[in-house]
Amino acid sequence: DTLLLAGVHLHACVRATAIDAYRRGLRVWIARDAVASYDALHAEQTRRYLADRVARFLPAKQLLEELAGKPESPPQAPDTPVLPTAVIAGERHSGDERAPSDLLHVSPRRRAERLWRVPVAGAEAVADAAAAARRAGVAWRETHPSDRIRFLESFAERVASDRETLATQIAVEIGKPITDSRLEVDFGVGLVHAAVERANAEPRDRERGDAGNRFTVRRRPLGVVALITPWNNPLAIPMGKIAPALLYGNTVVWKPSPAGSGIALRVLELLEASDLPAGVVNLVCGDHTTSELAMAEPAVDAVSLTGSSAAGTCAQVVCAARRIPLQAELGGNNAAIVWSDCDLDLAVSEIAAGAFGSGGQRCTANRRVVADVRCYDALRSALEAAAGSIAWGDPLDEACRVGPVVSDAARLRIAGAVERARRAGAAVLAPQAEGTRARDLVAEGAYTPPTLVCCDDPDDEIVQRETFGPVLVLQRAADWDDALRLCNGVRQGLVASLFSASQKHRASFLDRAQAGILRFDASTAGASAEAPFGGWKDSGVGPPEHGDGDLEFYTRPQTVYLAPNR
Repeated sequence: DTLLLAGVHLHACVRATAIDAYRRGLRVWIARDAVASYDALHAEQTRRYLADRVARFLPAKQLLEELAGKPESPPQAPDTPVLPTAVIAGERHSGDERAPSDLLHVSPRRRAERLWRVPVAGAEAVADAAAAARRAGVAWRETHPSDRIRFLESFAERVASDRETLATQIAVEIGKPITDSRLEVDFGVGLVHAAVERANAEPRDRERGDAGNRFTVRRRPLGVVALITPWNNPLAIPMGKIAPALLYGNTVVWKPSPAGSGIALRVLELLEASDLPAGVVNLVCGDHTTSELAMAEPAVDAVSLTGSSAAGTCAQVVCAARRIPLQAELGGNNAAIVWSDCDLDLAVSEIAAGAFGSGGQRCTANRRVVADVRCYDALRSALEAAAGSIAWGDPLDEACRVGPVVSDAARLRIAGAVERARRAGAAVLAPQAEGTRARDLVAEGAYTPPTLVCCDDPDDEIVQRETFGPVLVLQRAADWDDALRLCNGVRQGLVASLFSASQKHRASFLDRAQAGILRFDASTAGASAEAPFGGWKDSGVGPPEHGDGDLEFYTRPQTVYLAPNR
């Protein structure tokens, strides 16, 4: 008597099916995190219509549990805080549009610790935020660049002064180890300073052309930019977007991920404490539907997004339909090639840290290792030992290097991918998965043990899809050409690295590796605040972030012909 719906498009096929089923007397349940549409505004209107009249919208996991007869998740405690739906021109707005059980965020380290409810901003809140940004932009783009620089330097100083509090908040709310959380704060501050230094160094307008056609080319702000940011670097990634957006005279509508919303509100408080004019940065909370509404909002002039490949595809459709600029960093499925002539101890140390550190929840994390067949066995044994010895546990422990993943949903998704690989014939090595301590961790929070998966099928799901967890895939290469084929044999192309002493192999790697970032004798993880950051293939759309990409994306050129000399 119940129809469970998922798929595309919400405003078309899903809507028609839901209404038809309702007319036939069926209960209609729609998995809100498993439906999408290329028309965000129409989809939002359809969701409201169906929710009011026809269907229940709940997460797929909760719907499946109810169908299986499992008890629903316990309700949040009465004192669970509710975050603002939006912060627009400095004013907090409350009022959610969904059942509280849909919006609850718990600490990854202790699932019994309920942190907050995240309201979902709808079309009206998004439109109000964009309108406020548009109004503030009139004065902001006329602000002298030196004043913008002073403001951002003050903001960076406040973040640096709040380092320990921010790092602890990241560890509790996201599950990132405290040492890595501190490094994220430092990196965020570094991104602001790097953006300021580049803005100071930008060449000024100068006259060009011949006597009859003198002209200058100047860069102008885009206007209102929607910034859509993920949970895995909830502070550094927004800082790396907000700084150049503001430096070049734009205003912002910022939509953080639900799990990153607590950090986002703290960052906004620090921006406001730095005397940010009202309306220059506005915040809207919510899920993917809010992101789609922000991208589709007519008052938004450009979008910068960091997220999954699926999010990038949605953004491309929406932004292409509106003909507005899009910058999208979409994660990676990064490979390190390990050749038999390398320093194997160095390779193991770097790759283990890059694969398992921060729970593998970095877009630059080492997802795969392509090993020369001549060192495959030794590398496999060493990586298994590293997976068994790396410190795994509470992210607030100073010794911890691998904390929990962000949620139980992520934990179950990762476990499912590993189990499917095992059933397909891959060898799964997880030395810390057994024993009382492992059982206690899994019982307490969203803990996933460091895992090595040995898979020689290049088309297997575990090879082709980014697990975004502490899972490292080991592949065997018969020769150098095979190694490059395996390295490049995925749809993503963010980072690739090579461990080899051979200058011939290094030159070949530089010529043939299909990734936006290449590294030697180092993990794929990590990046410089001063360098362009962007991927090839499914890992990126538009100009890279940081470096020269900031000016290219956050401004547009305007050619001005001067009056001829007569």
